[in-house]
Amino acid sequence: MGTPRDGGGYARWLRHAPAVLGVLLLVGAVYVVQREFRSLRVEDIHRALTAIPLRALVIAFGWTLVAYGVLTFYDRLGTLYAGRAVSYRRVAFASFCAYALSHNLGFAAVSGAAVRYRLYAHWGLTTAQIARVIAFCSLTFGLGGMALAGLILVIEPGSVPFLGDHVPRWVMYVGAAVLWGIDIAYVTAARVFRRFQAFGHTIELPGLRMALAQVLLATADVAVTAAIFYALLPPAPGLNFMRFVGVYLASYSAGLLATLPGGIGVFDGAMLLGLAPYLDAPRIVGAILVFRLYYYIIPLFLAGSLFAGNEFLLRGRLLLRRGDGQSITRLAEPDFAVAAATGAVALCGFLLLSLGVLEQRPDFSWIDADFAAVAAQAGEFVPSLIGAALMVLAGALSQRVNLAWSATIILLLVAAAFTVAQSEPLWVPCVLVLAALLVAPYRRAFYRHARLLAGPLDAATALPLFALVVCVLALATFERHVRWLADDSFWEVILSPDVSNSLRASVALTVVLALGAMWRLLRPRRVGWLPWNAEQRLRYAALGGMPPAVAEGIVWGEAERAGMPFRRLGRALVALGDPAGAQSDLVSAVWRLRDLARQEGRAPAVWRAGPELLAVYADLGLTALRLDTAGMPLDGNIDPRALAGAADTFLVCQAERDLPGLLAALRRLSVTA
Repeated sequence: MGTPRDGGGYARWLRHAPAVLGVLLLVGAVYVVQREFRSLRVEDIHRALTAIPLRALVIAFGWTLVAYGVLTFYDRLGTLYAGRAVSYRRVAFASFCAYALSHNLGFAAVSGAAVRYRLYAHWGLTTAQIARVIAFCSLTFGLGGMALAGLILVIEPGSVPFLGDHVPRWVMYVGAAVLWGIDIAYVTAARVFRRFQAFGHTIELPGLRMALAQVLLATADVAVTAAIFYALLPPAPGLNFMRFVGVYLASYSAGLLATLPGGIGVFDGAMLLGLAPYLDAPRIVGAILVFRLYYYIIPLFLAGSLFAGNEFLLRGRLLLRRGDGQSITRLAEPDFAVAAATGAVALCGFLLLSLGVLEQRPDFSWIDADFAAVAAQAGEFVPSLIGAALMVLAGALSQRVNLAWSATIILLLVAAAFTVAQSEPLWVPCVLVLAALLVAPYRRAFYRHARLLAGPLDAATALPLFALVVCVLALATFERHVRWLADDSFWEVILSPDVSNSLRASVALTVVLALGAMWRLLRPRRVGWLPWNAEQRLRYAALGGMPPAVAEGIVWGEAERAGMPFRRLGRALVALGDPAGAQSDLVSAVWRLRDLARQEGRAPAVWRAGPELLAVYADLGLTALRLDTAGMPLDGNIDPRALAGAADTFLVCQAERDLPGLLAALRRLSVTA
């Protein structure tokens, strides 16, 4: 099996920097919360939740509707900037689905790009136009954040957590000047230059009016989103709206940097710390929970349902066809399915970790008495452990691991049964079952084998498996010693002063080891490739492929019945044509090429691709560029849907980023091919 060349140890560590930063921020947030709010009790949070007046809940819900309404104009302006106006009804649908996803997963994940690619392609936009819409929307949010942050640094510099009391005022003013300077420079450039070259790319800016609209619209978006949270807080001396916006912006930025789903933990910890001088912890936590329900959880499930319904209606139009008219079985769903499943499962995990703050209801009489007794004895300990496990499974789902798909559905249904038997509010098991139903239809989206099932049981797999079994048995033993606690969720046991230090440390260590072992077992196996030699050439030709003259290796699909020869050209991993082989394994080979490219820190590309799989490449966010007879890209982008029966060949890549570096390499490749 070939060994990927990934550019050295430094590049390999650099690729893991966002994940490391996220873990560090999460650990810091947990430490701050544990240190500053040791007296925080679950019953106090429950009282704070019930104390939020109905008027505040209605106002916050209204601001939520306004916030998502403002976001629709991001896409509206973006389509105008791309040169292809789309009706507001369609723009609103795409915007809501995309932002409901990106809010829950963060910008470092998919960030709604797959949703926009999927929907706007159906509505006639080329991949290059869609890429411009995505870039426009991302830039717009940043412009508004900088404008409002600059205003906060001038008016309320002391409101910024971690910095307000330790940094001189003049430094805050300089920071505000820098942030405003970036916005002013952007607007000025939009008025003066409109188009310029930078780093080998041609960047086209919108006009002056659209640039001003971007800044004003994004500023209003951030302010309205902050108003949702602010409406849920009781009046507090010294806490005006501008000071609150400073805390909110700093906390939201920390959540983005953490790259965790919805900034879970980091955003919440920063809000707790920033608002601590004004309000007690239970009121802050109560507002956080309702804010997440309004702005994250409800939109995610609603958008997931709408998008799934849209996919069902369009399924007849999404079948891929070969040149001979035969259909190709789709083995991979669009990235939205994976991203929505990841976000929904992570939020369900967070919900199960927070069950202690929910109001208890009378027992459901139709539940089996024996099971209800077992569930009552388990208390919150077992559901909280399931919640932690779901957080790990969400990470495995994002890697498209099939074992994670089945384990997630099982744990969601078990957790739903536990919450019903424990007399939790009825909406809790309903949410868990709904999440299971959201994940279940996309079985084929999770095609990668977990390390546990990837091959014979070796020491590297047996050790974490043994550790997981031991940890589960140990946790079952610990449960008998903590069931007397009012809230015996594992994290409450760790923080509780009523439990011995040895038991607290044992529970913490066991949970960490169990979650670590789970991740080791669920991690997808590395995508392997084979060197291009006489054996692989014959095997590829036997499947109907035209062997290239020069290749470095070949990557095979999950069933190893379809393959794609490739070469490494600069920072790109370039497949030399479409995959050849069994129809059922073609799409899997494409996705494994993408996975191999990511594994090596490269960008995926396909040279001399046919029209049959262009829709699959579009799912990956790649642009199709028509090639001339010499194999070089022609000017202009094409719409994959218009080429169902064409005999043309294409270069498929992330054109806006990778094309300049590929051109010189392709000239050399055209000579040797």
